[in-house]
Amino acid sequence: MDKTDMVDAIIMPNLPWIIGAGLFIAIIAIGGWIFTTWLRVRHGYPLDGAWGQAVYPQKNEEMVERIKLLSQENAQLRAEIGSMKDRLAVVERIVTDESHQLTRDIERLRGPAN
Repeated sequence: MDKTDMVDAIIMPNLPWIIGAGLFIAIIAIGGWIFTTWLRVRHGYPLDGAWGQAVYPQKNEEMVERIKLLSQENAQLRAEIGSMKDRLAVVERIVTDESHQLTRDIERLRGPAN
């Protein structure tokens, strides 16, 4: 059996099935891509752009408010950490200071005796 006989005997009668199977696989692949994209958008995951960069879906009002609240909390925590650093520096200075220097500073802060 040569190639032309094989093409005529096997491939040509089954050509609609071969094309149909290819189209079916393509449709399933496109449907899967659409489904995964829908899931990513629904759960807030970034999408992939044309060059592989992350593209985040549009934000709704709830997310914007949440980000605003988190930003405010972040600023408050940073301010608190700054004040704690200052207090820690004072405590370190007190601990490492010699005792006579500390006594002299306390007496100086009390002021002149009346």
